[in-house]
Amino acid sequence: MAQKPTIPKGTRDFSPSEVNKRNYIFDVVKKHFRTFGFQPIETPSFENSDTLMGKYGEEGDRLIFKILNSGDFLNKVDDATYINKNSKAITRSISEKALRYDLTVPFARYVVMHQNEIDFPFKRYQIQPVWRADRPQKGRFREFYQCDADVVGANSLLQEVEFVQLYDAVFSELGLKETTIKINNRKILSGIAEVIGAKDLLIDFTVALDKLDKIGTDGVKKEMLSKGISEAAIEKVTPLFSLVGANASQLAQLKTLLQDSEEGSKGVEELSYIVQTLETLGLQSAKLQLDVTLARGLNYYTGAIFEVSAPEGVKMGSIGGGGRYDDLTGVFGLKDVSGVGISFGLDRIYLVLEELGLFPETIDQSLEVLCVNFGEKEALAALKLVGKLRKSGIKADVYPSSAKMQKQMKYANNRKVPFVVLIGEQELDGNSFVVKNMAEGTQETYGLDTVDDFINQL
Repeated sequence: MAQKPTIPKGTRDFSPSEVNKRNYIFDVVKKHFRTFGFQPIETPSFENSDTLMGKYGEEGDRLIFKILNSGDFLNKVDDATYINKNSKAITRSISEKALRYDLTVPFARYVVMHQNEIDFPFKRYQIQPVWRADRPQKGRFREFYQCDADVVGANSLLQEVEFVQLYDAVFSELGLKETTIKINNRKILSGIAEVIGAKDLLIDFTVALDKLDKIGTDGVKKEMLSKGISEAAIEKVTPLFSLVGANASQLAQLKTLLQDSEEGSKGVEELSYIVQTLETLGLQSAKLQLDVTLARGLNYYTGAIFEVSAPEGVKMGSIGGGGRYDDLTGVFGLKDVSGVGISFGLDRIYLVLEELGLFPETIDQSLEVLCVNFGEKEALAALKLVGKLRKSGIKADVYPSSAKMQKQMKYANNRKVPFVVLIGEQELDGNSFVVKNMAEGTQETYGLDTVDDFINQL
Protein backbone atom coordinates (compact mmCIF):
# COMPACT_ATOMS: atom_id res chain seq x y z
CA MET A 1 0.00 0.00 0.00
CA ALA A 2 1.29 3.44 -0.93
CA GLN A 3 2.32 5.63 1.99
CA LYS A 4 -0.15 8.38 2.82
CA PRO A 5 1.45 11.75 1.90
CA THR A 6 2.01 14.39 4.59
CA ILE A 7 3.59 17.83 4.86
CA PRO A 8 6.02 19.07 7.54
CA LYS A 9 4.57 20.47 10.77
CA GLY A 10 4.16 24.22 10.65
CA THR A 11 3.60 24.31 6.88
CA ARG A 12 0.33 24.43 4.94
CA ASP A 13 -1.34 23.84 1.60
CA PHE A 14 -3.59 26.69 0.48
CA SER A 15 -6.93 26.19 -1.27
CA PRO A 16 -8.07 28.59 -4.04
CA SER A 17 -10.25 30.43 -1.52
CA GLU A 18 -7.35 30.85 0.90
CA VAL A 19 -5.04 32.05 -1.86
CA ASN A 20 -7.66 34.60 -2.96
CA LYS A 21 -7.93 35.93 0.57
CA ARG A 22 -4.17 36.09 1.03
CA ASN A 23 -3.80 37.89 -2.30
CA TYR A 24 -6.44 40.37 -1.18
CA ILE A 25 -4.26 41.26 1.83
CA PHE A 26 -1.13 41.38 -0.36
CA ASP A 27 -2.86 43.74 -2.81
CA VAL A 28 -3.97 46.16 -0.09
CA VAL A 29 -0.53 46.18 1.53
CA LYS A 30 1.27 46.60 -1.82
CA LYS A 31 -1.05 49.43 -2.80
CA HIS A 32 -0.09 51.45 0.27
CA PHE A 33 3.59 50.54 0.06
CA ARG A 34 3.59 52.07 -3.41
CA THR A 35 1.60 55.17 -2.49
CA PHE A 36 4.08 55.82 0.32
CA GLY A 37 6.93 55.68 -2.22
CA PHE A 38 8.45 52.26 -1.53
CA GLN A 39 10.13 50.17 -4.27
CA PRO A 40 10.04 46.34 -4.50
CA ILE A 41 13.06 44.04 -4.20
CA GLU A 42 13.51 40.28 -3.74
CA THR A 43 16.35 38.27 -2.18
CA PRO A 44 17.22 34.52 -2.24
CA SER A 45 15.27 32.13 -0.02
CA PHE A 46 18.55 31.04 1.59
CA GLU A 47 21.65 32.96 2.60
CA ASN A 48 25.17 32.11 3.69
CA SER A 49 24.99 31.07 7.34
CA ASP A 50 27.38 33.79 8.49
CA THR A 51 25.01 36.39 7.01
CA LEU A 52 22.22 35.29 9.36
CA MET A 53 23.86 33.86 12.48
CA GLY A 54 24.43 36.24 15.38
CA LYS A 55 21.94 38.84 14.16
CA TYR A 56 18.86 37.72 16.13
CA GLY A 57 20.24 36.90 19.56
CA GLU A 58 20.75 33.45 21.03
CA GLU A 59 17.05 32.53 20.89
CA GLY A 60 16.71 33.62 17.27
CA ASP A 61 19.83 31.74 16.17
CA ARG A 62 18.35 28.49 17.49
CA LEU A 63 15.31 28.95 15.24
CA ILE A 64 17.26 29.28 11.99
CA PHE A 65 16.84 26.33 9.63
CA LYS A 66 20.28 25.11 8.51
CA ILE A 67 20.86 23.55 5.07
CA LEU A 68 23.17 20.54 4.84
CA ASN A 69 26.08 20.89 2.42
CA SER A 70 25.85 18.88 -0.77
CA GLY A 71 27.64 15.57 -1.10
CA ASP A 72 29.36 13.77 1.78
CA PHE A 73 28.85 16.54 4.32
CA LEU A 74 30.18 14.48 7.26
CA ASN A 75 33.54 14.06 5.55
CA LYS A 76 34.65 17.52 6.71
CA VAL A 77 33.96 16.81 10.39
CA ASP A 78 37.15 15.82 12.21
CA ASP A 79 37.05 12.81 14.53
CA ALA A 80 37.45 14.83 17.74
CA THR A 81 34.49 17.08 16.95
CA TYR A 82 32.38 14.10 15.94
CA ILE A 83 33.19 12.12 19.10
CA ASN A 84 32.51 15.11 21.38
CA LYS A 85 29.10 15.54 19.73
CA ASN A 86 29.40 19.32 19.88
CA SER A 87 26.38 20.30 17.79
CA LYS A 88 27.54 23.87 17.16
CA ALA A 89 30.95 22.77 15.95
CA ILE A 90 29.48 20.02 13.80
CA THR A 91 26.93 22.40 12.29
CA ARG A 92 29.69 24.79 11.18
CA SER A 93 31.35 21.90 9.36
CA ILE A 94 28.31 20.43 7.63
CA SER A 95 26.21 23.51 6.88
CA GLU A 96 27.30 26.70 5.10
CA LYS A 97 23.83 28.01 4.19
CA ALA A 98 20.52 28.61 5.97
CA LEU A 99 16.94 29.55 5.14
CA ARG A 100 16.27 33.20 5.83
CA TYR A 101 14.76 33.93 9.26
CA ASP A 102 13.34 37.31 8.28
CA LEU A 103 13.65 39.87 5.48
CA THR A 104 15.47 42.62 7.40
CA VAL A 105 18.93 41.06 7.67
CA PRO A 106 18.93 39.96 3.99
CA PHE A 107 17.85 43.52 3.16
CA ALA A 108 20.82 44.93 5.09
CA ARG A 109 23.10 42.56 3.16
CA TYR A 110 21.44 43.70 -0.09
CA VAL A 111 22.05 47.37 0.75
CA VAL A 112 25.75 46.76 1.40
CA MET A 113 26.23 44.73 -1.78
CA HIS A 114 24.31 47.21 -3.97
CA GLN A 115 25.20 50.47 -2.24
CA ASN A 116 26.64 51.99 -5.44
CA GLU A 117 23.39 51.33 -7.33
CA ILE A 118 21.01 52.67 -4.68
CA ASP A 119 19.65 56.20 -4.35
CA PHE A 120 19.57 57.09 -0.65
CA PRO A 121 17.34 57.36 1.24
CA PHE A 122 16.26 53.98 -0.15
CA LYS A 123 12.65 52.99 0.52
CA ARG A 124 12.04 49.31 -0.24
CA TYR A 125 9.25 46.83 0.28
CA GLN A 126 9.59 43.07 0.13
CA ILE A 127 6.95 40.32 0.32
CA GLN A 128 8.48 36.83 0.47
CA PRO A 129 8.36 33.68 2.63
CA VAL A 130 10.64 33.15 5.66
CA TRP A 131 11.30 30.09 7.81
CA ARG A 132 11.67 29.58 11.56
CA ALA A 133 12.17 26.32 13.47
CA ASP A 134 9.57 27.42 16.02
CA ARG A 135 6.92 25.37 17.81
CA PRO A 136 3.79 25.55 15.62
CA GLN A 137 0.66 27.01 17.23
CA LYS A 138 -2.29 29.19 16.27
CA GLY A 139 -1.00 32.07 14.16
CA ARG A 140 2.60 30.80 14.36
CA PHE A 141 4.04 28.71 11.53
CA ARG A 142 7.43 27.44 10.44
CA GLU A 143 6.96 28.75 6.92
CA PHE A 144 5.18 32.05 6.47
CA TYR A 145 5.23 35.25 4.46
CA GLN A 146 6.52 38.57 5.72
CA CYS A 147 5.49 41.91 4.25
CA ASP A 148 8.22 44.41 5.05
CA ALA A 149 8.85 48.07 4.34
CA ASP A 150 12.13 49.77 5.26
CA VAL A 151 13.95 53.05 4.77
CA VAL A 152 17.74 53.25 4.94
CA GLY A 153 19.93 56.31 4.68
CA ALA A 154 17.69 58.73 6.60
CA ASN A 155 17.81 59.26 10.37
CA SER A 156 14.86 61.67 10.48
CA LEU A 157 12.11 60.74 12.94
CA LEU A 158 9.63 61.65 10.21
CA GLN A 159 10.21 58.10 8.96
CA GLU A 160 8.81 56.69 12.21
CA VAL A 161 5.81 58.99 11.86
CA GLU A 162 5.23 57.75 8.30
CA PHE A 163 5.38 54.11 9.34
CA VAL A 164 2.66 54.66 11.93
CA GLN A 165 0.61 56.34 9.21
CA LEU A 166 1.31 53.39 6.87
CA TYR A 167 0.06 50.91 9.46
CA ASP A 168 -3.01 53.07 9.99
CA ALA A 169 -3.75 53.31 6.25
CA VAL A 170 -3.41 49.56 5.59
CA PHE A 171 -5.43 48.37 8.58
CA SER A 172 -8.11 50.98 7.98
CA GLU A 173 -8.64 49.74 4.41
CA LEU A 174 -8.69 46.12 5.61
CA GLY A 175 -11.50 47.06 7.99
CA LEU A 176 -9.43 46.68 11.17
CA LYS A 177 -10.41 50.09 12.43
CA GLU A 178 -9.63 49.60 16.12
CA THR A 179 -6.06 48.36 16.01
CA THR A 180 -3.59 49.54 18.64
CA ILE A 181 -0.13 50.58 17.50
CA LYS A 182 2.14 50.19 20.52
CA ILE A 183 5.33 52.20 20.53
CA ASN A 184 8.45 52.30 22.68
CA ASN A 185 12.15 53.11 22.28
CA ARG A 186 15.12 50.82 22.91
CA LYS A 187 17.02 53.81 24.34
CA ILE A 188 14.34 54.02 27.04
CA LEU A 189 14.85 50.34 27.84
CA SER A 190 18.62 50.88 27.96
CA GLY A 191 18.06 53.84 30.27
CA ILE A 192 15.86 51.78 32.58
CA ALA A 193 18.48 49.02 32.70
CA GLU A 194 21.08 51.67 33.51
CA VAL A 195 19.19 53.32 36.38
CA ILE A 196 18.37 49.99 38.03
CA GLY A 197 22.00 48.86 37.76
CA ALA A 198 21.50 46.16 35.13
CA LYS A 199 23.13 47.85 32.13
CA ASP A 200 25.44 44.91 31.49
CA LEU A 201 22.42 42.60 31.31
CA LEU A 202 20.40 44.70 28.83
CA ILE A 203 19.72 41.84 26.39
CA ASP A 204 18.57 39.48 29.16
CA PHE A 205 16.47 42.30 30.60
CA THR A 206 14.70 43.12 27.31
CA VAL A 207 14.19 39.48 26.28
CA ALA A 208 12.47 38.78 29.61
CA LEU A 209 10.47 42.01 29.52
CA ASP A 210 9.23 41.22 26.01
CA LYS A 211 7.50 38.12 27.38
CA LEU A 212 5.28 40.04 29.84
CA ASP A 213 2.09 39.39 27.85
CA LYS A 214 2.87 35.67 27.64
CA ILE A 215 4.19 34.75 31.08
CA GLY A 216 2.96 37.60 33.29
CA THR A 217 4.76 39.72 35.89
CA ASP A 218 5.80 36.76 38.08
CA GLY A 219 7.16 34.89 35.07
CA VAL A 220 9.20 37.92 33.95
CA LYS A 221 10.62 38.40 37.47
CA LYS A 222 11.57 34.72 37.66
CA GLU A 223 13.35 34.87 34.29
CA MET A 224 15.19 38.06 35.22
CA LEU A 225 16.38 36.47 38.46
CA SER A 226 17.60 33.42 36.53
CA LYS A 227 19.64 35.72 34.25
CA GLY A 228 21.42 37.36 37.19
CA ILE A 229 19.35 40.53 37.58
CA SER A 230 19.13 41.31 41.29
CA GLU A 231 15.92 41.40 43.32
CA ALA A 232 16.62 45.04 44.17
CA ALA A 233 16.84 45.94 40.48
CA ILE A 234 13.64 44.05 39.71
CA GLU A 235 11.82 45.89 42.51
CA LYS A 236 12.87 49.21 40.98
CA VAL A 237 11.51 48.27 37.57
CA THR A 238 8.29 46.57 38.74
CA PRO A 239 6.15 49.79 38.70
CA LEU A 240 6.84 50.07 34.96
CA PHE A 241 5.02 46.78 34.36
CA SER A 242 1.74 48.55 35.07
CA LEU A 243 2.48 52.07 33.82
CA VAL A 244 -0.83 53.47 32.51
CA GLY A 245 -2.42 56.74 31.49
CA ALA A 246 -2.28 59.01 28.45
CA ASN A 247 0.87 58.97 26.36
CA ALA A 248 1.86 62.45 27.54
CA SER A 249 1.46 61.43 31.18
CA GLN A 250 3.59 58.29 30.73
CA LEU A 251 6.27 60.26 28.91
CA ALA A 252 6.37 62.77 31.78
CA GLN A 253 6.85 59.93 34.31
CA LEU A 254 9.58 58.39 32.17
CA LYS A 255 11.34 61.74 31.81
CA THR A 256 11.58 61.99 35.60
CA LEU A 257 12.63 58.37 36.05
CA LEU A 258 15.36 58.58 33.41
CA GLN A 259 16.68 62.09 34.12
CA ASP A 260 20.05 60.67 35.20
CA SER A 261 20.43 58.55 32.05
CA GLU A 262 21.60 60.41 28.95
CA GLU A 263 20.54 57.56 26.65
CA GLY A 264 17.19 57.09 28.37
CA SER A 265 16.46 60.82 28.18
CA LYS A 266 17.27 60.79 24.46
CA GLY A 267 14.77 57.96 24.00
CA VAL A 268 12.06 59.93 25.80
CA GLU A 269 12.82 62.95 23.61
CA GLU A 270 12.53 60.92 20.40
CA LEU A 271 9.32 59.23 21.49
CA SER A 272 7.79 62.56 22.52
CA TYR A 273 8.43 64.00 19.06
CA ILE A 274 6.81 61.02 17.31
CA VAL A 275 3.77 61.00 19.59
CA GLN A 276 3.22 64.77 19.42
CA THR A 277 3.64 64.88 15.62
CA LEU A 278 1.10 62.10 15.14
CA GLU A 279 -1.34 63.79 17.51
CA THR A 280 -1.06 66.91 15.36
CA LEU A 281 -1.52 65.02 12.07
CA GLY A 282 -4.15 62.60 13.36
CA LEU A 283 -4.79 58.97 12.42
CA GLN A 284 -7.66 57.46 10.43
CA SER A 285 -8.72 54.79 12.90
CA ALA A 286 -5.77 53.29 14.79
CA LYS A 287 -4.85 54.13 18.36
CA LEU A 288 -1.24 55.01 19.23
CA GLN A 289 -0.28 53.72 22.67
CA LEU A 290 2.99 54.08 24.55
CA ASP A 291 4.02 50.72 26.07
CA VAL A 292 7.23 50.85 28.08
CA THR A 293 7.26 47.03 28.41
CA LEU A 294 7.44 46.59 24.63
CA ALA A 295 10.91 45.24 23.85
CA ARG A 296 10.69 43.39 20.49
CA GLY A 297 13.29 40.77 21.46
CA LEU A 298 15.63 41.35 18.49
CA ASN A 299 19.09 42.68 19.20
CA TYR A 300 19.36 44.99 16.21
CA TYR A 301 16.78 47.60 17.24
CA THR A 302 18.34 50.82 18.52
CA GLY A 303 15.55 53.41 18.59
CA ALA A 304 11.78 53.44 18.20
CA ILE A 305 10.04 50.05 18.22
CA PHE A 306 6.50 49.24 17.10
CA GLU A 307 4.00 46.46 17.60
CA VAL A 308 0.41 46.32 16.34
CA SER A 309 -2.35 44.56 18.28
CA ALA A 310 -5.61 43.31 16.75
CA PRO A 311 -8.91 44.92 17.77
CA GLU A 312 -10.02 44.23 21.32
CA GLY A 313 -11.79 40.90 21.76
CA VAL A 314 -9.72 39.07 19.14
CA LYS A 315 -7.38 36.53 20.73
CA MET A 316 -4.30 36.99 18.60
CA GLY A 317 -0.71 38.06 19.12
CA SER A 318 0.83 41.00 17.32
CA ILE A 319 -0.16 41.49 13.67
CA GLY A 320 2.73 43.79 12.86
CA GLY A 321 5.95 45.14 14.31
CA GLY A 322 9.25 46.82 13.60
CA GLY A 323 11.61 49.56 14.63
CA ARG A 324 14.82 51.51 14.01
CA TYR A 325 18.13 49.72 13.58
CA ASP A 326 20.79 52.39 13.14
CA ASP A 327 23.77 50.03 13.06
CA LEU A 328 22.45 46.95 11.23
CA THR A 329 24.40 47.45 7.98
CA GLY A 330 27.53 48.03 10.06
CA VAL A 331 27.89 44.29 10.64
CA PHE A 332 28.37 43.95 6.88
CA GLY A 333 30.95 46.73 6.65
CA LEU A 334 28.76 49.73 5.78
CA LYS A 335 28.91 52.16 8.70
CA ASP A 336 26.67 55.08 9.64
CA VAL A 337 23.64 54.06 7.58
CA SER A 338 20.49 54.58 9.59
CA GLY A 339 17.50 52.33 8.97
CA VAL A 340 13.94 51.86 10.16
CA GLY A 341 11.31 49.37 9.07
CA ILE A 342 8.07 47.57 9.84
CA SER A 343 6.53 44.20 9.01
CA PHE A 344 2.94 43.03 8.51
CA GLY A 345 2.03 39.61 9.93
CA LEU A 346 0.13 38.21 6.95
CA ASP A 347 -1.00 34.94 8.52
CA ARG A 348 -2.27 36.56 11.69
CA ILE A 349 -3.97 39.34 9.75
CA TYR A 350 -5.69 36.62 7.69
CA LEU A 351 -6.97 34.87 10.83
CA VAL A 352 -8.23 38.14 12.30
CA LEU A 353 -10.06 39.14 9.09
CA GLU A 354 -11.57 35.65 8.94
CA GLU A 355 -12.72 35.76 12.56
CA LEU A 356 -14.30 39.20 12.12
CA GLY A 357 -15.84 38.38 8.73
CA LEU A 358 -14.04 41.26 7.01
CA PHE A 359 -13.12 39.63 3.69
CA PRO A 360 -15.22 40.94 0.76
CA GLU A 361 -18.17 38.71 -0.11
CA THR A 362 -17.05 38.45 -3.74
CA ILE A 363 -13.51 37.37 -2.92
CA ASP A 364 -14.15 33.73 -3.91
CA GLN A 365 -15.77 34.68 -7.20
CA SER A 366 -13.06 33.27 -9.45
CA LEU A 367 -15.48 32.85 -12.38
CA GLU A 368 -18.13 35.34 -13.43
CA VAL A 369 -19.64 33.57 -16.43
CA LEU A 370 -19.88 29.84 -17.20
CA CYS A 371 -21.18 28.60 -20.55
CA VAL A 372 -23.02 25.30 -20.44
CA ASN A 373 -21.70 22.75 -22.93
CA PHE A 374 -24.52 21.21 -25.04
CA GLY A 375 -22.28 19.61 -27.65
CA GLU A 376 -19.56 20.26 -30.20
CA LYS A 377 -21.31 22.95 -32.31
CA GLU A 378 -22.76 24.70 -29.28
CA ALA A 379 -19.40 24.61 -27.44
CA LEU A 380 -17.68 26.27 -30.42
CA ALA A 381 -20.17 29.15 -30.32
CA ALA A 382 -19.70 29.35 -26.54
CA LEU A 383 -15.91 29.55 -26.96
CA LYS A 384 -16.30 32.48 -29.37
CA LEU A 385 -18.51 34.25 -26.82
CA VAL A 386 -16.08 33.50 -24.00
CA GLY A 387 -13.23 34.95 -26.07
CA LYS A 388 -15.08 38.27 -26.37
CA LEU A 389 -15.90 38.30 -22.65
CA ARG A 390 -12.28 37.62 -21.67
CA LYS A 391 -11.06 40.48 -23.90
CA SER A 392 -13.31 42.74 -21.83
CA GLY A 393 -11.70 41.51 -18.62
CA ILE A 394 -14.56 39.23 -17.60
CA LYS A 395 -13.65 35.90 -15.99
CA ALA A 396 -15.44 33.42 -18.26
CA ASP A 397 -15.19 29.74 -19.15
CA VAL A 398 -16.93 26.89 -21.00
CA TYR A 399 -17.66 23.63 -19.22
CA PRO A 400 -15.22 21.17 -20.84
CA SER A 401 -17.66 18.35 -21.68
CA SER A 402 -21.32 17.96 -22.61
CA ALA A 403 -22.17 16.37 -19.26
CA LYS A 404 -25.67 16.28 -17.84
CA MET A 405 -27.16 19.71 -17.15
CA GLN A 406 -27.50 18.89 -13.45
CA LYS A 407 -23.78 18.23 -13.15
CA GLN A 408 -22.83 21.43 -14.96
CA MET A 409 -25.19 23.55 -12.85
CA LYS A 410 -23.83 21.96 -9.66
CA TYR A 411 -20.34 22.92 -10.81
CA ALA A 412 -21.52 26.50 -11.37
CA ASN A 413 -23.04 26.63 -7.88
CA ASN A 414 -19.90 25.22 -6.27
CA ARG A 415 -17.79 27.85 -8.07
CA LYS A 416 -20.26 30.57 -6.99
CA VAL A 417 -20.71 31.65 -10.63
CA PRO A 418 -23.22 34.54 -10.80
CA PHE A 419 -24.14 34.10 -14.49
CA VAL A 420 -24.64 30.88 -16.49
CA VAL A 421 -24.89 31.16 -20.29
CA LEU A 422 -27.00 28.73 -22.32
CA ILE A 423 -26.33 28.28 -26.05
CA GLY A 424 -28.32 25.30 -27.25
CA GLU A 425 -29.55 24.32 -30.68
CA GLN A 426 -32.45 26.78 -30.51
CA GLU A 427 -30.11 29.65 -29.55
CA LEU A 428 -27.74 28.77 -32.40
CA ASP A 429 -30.59 28.94 -34.88
CA GLY A 430 -31.61 32.33 -33.47
CA ASN A 431 -28.01 33.65 -33.23
CA SER A 432 -28.58 34.34 -29.53
CA PHE A 433 -27.62 33.23 -26.02
CA VAL A 434 -29.53 33.04 -22.75
CA VAL A 435 -28.07 34.38 -19.49
CA LYS A 436 -29.33 32.91 -16.23
CA ASN A 437 -28.84 35.09 -13.15
CA MET A 438 -28.07 32.50 -10.48
CA ALA A 439 -28.80 34.75 -7.50
CA GLU A 440 -32.15 36.05 -8.73
CA GLY A 441 -33.27 33.00 -10.70
CA THR A 442 -34.11 35.15 -13.72
CA GLN A 443 -32.90 34.85 -17.29
CA GLU A 444 -32.53 37.15 -20.30
CA THR A 445 -31.76 36.63 -23.99
CA TYR A 446 -29.06 38.55 -25.92
CA GLY A 447 -27.88 38.45 -29.52
CA LEU A 448 -24.50 36.84 -30.30
CA ASP A 449 -23.74 39.85 -32.49
CA THR A 450 -24.58 42.31 -29.66
CA VAL A 451 -22.48 40.83 -26.84
CA ASP A 452 -21.67 44.32 -25.60
CA ASP A 453 -25.24 44.67 -24.38
CA PHE A 454 -24.58 41.81 -21.94
CA ILE A 455 -21.15 43.09 -21.00
CA ASN A 456 -22.56 46.50 -20.15
CA GLN A 457 -25.00 44.86 -17.71
CA LEU A 458 -22.22 43.24 -15.67
